[in-house]
Amino acid sequence: MTVAANLEEIRTNIRQACNNSNRDPEEITIIGVTKYVTIERTEETIETGIKNLGENRLEGFLEKYNYIQDRATWHFIGTLQSRKVKEIIDKIDVVHSLDRKSLAKEINKRSKKPIDCFVQVNVSGEESKHGLAPDEVIFFIESIANYENIRIVGLMTMAPHVDDEETIRNIFRNLATLRNTVQEKNLEFAPCHYLSMGMSNDYKIAIEEGATHIRIGSKLVGSEN
Repeated sequence: MTVAANLEEIRTNIRQACNNSNRDPEEITIIGVTKYVTIERTEETIETGIKNLGENRLEGFLEKYNYIQDRATWHFIGTLQSRKVKEIIDKIDVVHSLDRKSLAKEINKRSKKPIDCFVQVNVSGEESKHGLAPDEVIFFIESIANYENIRIVGLMTMAPHVDDEETIRNIFRNLATLRNTVQEKNLEFAPCHYLSMGMSNDYKIAIEEGATHIRIGSKLVGSEN
């Protein structure tokens, strides 16, 4: 199917999920995850009006960026090695995977401007997933208060790939609760307005639990997400 046809179905699902949770669909930012697709397919995505693109591999990102550049808003959604920060930091707009002090230090050092960052939280506690434990998040955020080039705009998580909807829902609900706790701190450098959660298989549940940014790969562009 075309990206446009896929997007029409996704927008229908977004409207339904927002209706179920008394939310405005305009609150939802769709990030098209283009990590396994061609530049041509990425161009097709941009032509539909999806300008927020997500990449999780350095090489794939740089290849697409060199062609598309600032015609998209670039979200780095994968694990970012500190030693690789210098190669991409002035090309990306948002980092979704801030989860350690060494990475924060490198971003702050290398960036020429404040970078919007989501703190990645391993709510499920799975060993295979990156991210801070929920009880580490407040301390971590407060520890980078003096990093002038980092702005904590929200929290990010990934739910486990399970069939139990309630398990998935609880993961997202817990992240939303944690986000609210951060907001109550009223930290100027960490407004933490947003929740990056929900992918192709669970974005409808994520929206019902408060997601503001959903990362859609296979259901939108055909990537394996």
